[in-house]
Amino acid sequence: MYQASCLCGAVKLALQGAISSIIHCHCFLCRKSSGTAYATNGFVNQDELKVIAGEEHIRHYAFKPGRLRHFCGICASPLYSSNQDNPEKLRLRLGILDCDITERPMSHNYVTSKANWEELDADLPRYESKEPGRE
Repeated sequence: MYQASCLCGAVKLALQGAISSIIHCHCFLCRKSSGTAYATNGFVNQDELKVIAGEEHIRHYAFKPGRLRHFCGICASPLYSSNQDNPEKLRLRLGILDCDITERPMSHNYVTSKANWEELDADLPRYESKEPGRE
């Protein structure tokens, strides 16, 4: 089981499952929403991610219809994203994890959108957009 929390600790999550398709996303949207060079995201099963504290503090922002970015309403930490086209999966922001994980990132995505100061120093495959096989 993995534990996660927001910056202020008001929201606490527990994941009782695996994290799949972990990527470093350099797209404009992920850079803006994370405030960093890229966001590291992984997919989790919606029914395996439980809010164990602070559900009343979780807010969301609909950047596109049916696609919500969930965050702490107190400290604004990004938590996860949901998509009505695939409601059984959530895209977890791995920076909120409070523990080590066994899974590892598989690629850097949207590298043509990367910040000009980002050097991509990790030894991972690099793609112009999504990794092959992801919809």
